[in-house]
Amino acid sequence: MTLSTQPYKGSRDFYPEDKRLQKYMFATMRKVVEKFGYEEYDAPILEPTELFASKTSAEIVNEQTYTFNDRGDRSVTIRTEMTPSVSRMVAGRRQELAYPIRWYSIPNIWRYERPQRGRLREFWQLNVDIFGIDGIEADHEAILVADSIMREFKAKRDMYTIKINSRQLMDTLFADYLKLSNTQSHAMAQLIDRMHKMEYAEFVATLDALFQPNQRENGETELLLNFLNLKTINDLPGELRVHPSVLELQVLMDLLIKSGVTNFEFDPTLMRGFEYYSDIVFEVFDTHPENNRAMFGGGRYDGLVGLFGVEPVPTVGFGMGDVTLQNFLESHNLLPELRTETDAYVILIGDVYERAQPIFREFRKLGARLAVDATGRKPDKQIKTAVKKGIHYAIFIGEKELADGRFVLKNLISGSDERHGVERTVSIIKDYRQNGEVDESD
Repeated sequence: MTLSTQPYKGSRDFYPEDKRLQKYMFATMRKVVEKFGYEEYDAPILEPTELFASKTSAEIVNEQTYTFNDRGDRSVTIRTEMTPSVSRMVAGRRQELAYPIRWYSIPNIWRYERPQRGRLREFWQLNVDIFGIDGIEADHEAILVADSIMREFKAKRDMYTIKINSRQLMDTLFADYLKLSNTQSHAMAQLIDRMHKMEYAEFVATLDALFQPNQRENGETELLLNFLNLKTINDLPGELRVHPSVLELQVLMDLLIKSGVTNFEFDPTLMRGFEYYSDIVFEVFDTHPENNRAMFGGGRYDGLVGLFGVEPVPTVGFGMGDVTLQNFLESHNLLPELRTETDAYVILIGDVYERAQPIFREFRKLGARLAVDATGRKPDKQIKTAVKKGIHYAIFIGEKELADGRFVLKNLISGSDERHGVERTVSIIKDYRQNGEVDESD
């Protein structure tokens, strides 16, 4: 049987050019979150199944997990998200940690989904969480960090929209305004979360069926549909407009404007499917017509740490997936040209490999990143290899170069070449690494 060269369905191989892009994305994420004081953490890829069953959405737990029994007959699950794990970690040192905590991670995640644009079974996700601030300042910071990451990727304001809602507002709407039972409210929240995946007529029919006959007669279906079509919090009915959750939303929006974030909007259809969200939720949407979809989001989940038998910790966080981010960068032509990390390709003239070792060591000690061909092929074939790899410079080393300590540095893009000592050669290639084209003459 011939083995397949394809990776597992829904996962990816990362060839060097793919890894360069991933490293760029991760480095950009790290650069931004660390400016806000976040520290990196990690957790096991395997967790006890009950960790996810407790609060992760039913759809993910029932349909998208990789779950199996280990050799000790314990049910374990490959992580489908990081929030339960980081909550477990905080709970484990609840009394020792210094609050507020600002943590981030970029782990790989597994979900058994149908692979499609923007969705794979394995993906990487930036997770950003702030523990220990119960005020709206934490929600503001989380959205500001998310927005700052988008801006660091050179995204303009009209390329994406930040949609914001309040789960507390929706709970008030269901319980006090529409007089729904707890069972009805839960079912309604799940339905609204799936709203944009359904035909509108199907959504309306399903929503209508959730009401009792007397509720339908009182026009509750129309009331809820009208509410879901509202565009600003100023359009809310008077009794809801003064609810604490709405006043909180207004404070959040004012803070965002003062922070220079203007591309946000109120969206009452935004629910975020996870059971643990307790108040403010948000999602970042791509506005490109060919990729008009939710990219990532998050919100407040004050009760999750408390599930581990410790005092609850107020928490806000979000997760940004690499697949949807890459789709966004590609759609808006925001991907930079990423060069190989190798500075120069060393082309050996004659049998000098052994004697050139001290020179290689000196180059690398000074900070040059060299790849030595060492195949014994003709120089023109070695040059073709360097060009194919996208390496900018070639350094020629033969008997003459070893004797006088000056080496031919060839620019493989322009075709020009100069002869320099080790220090000047390293200076040129390091300048190019940092700044692009440089003066290569003495």
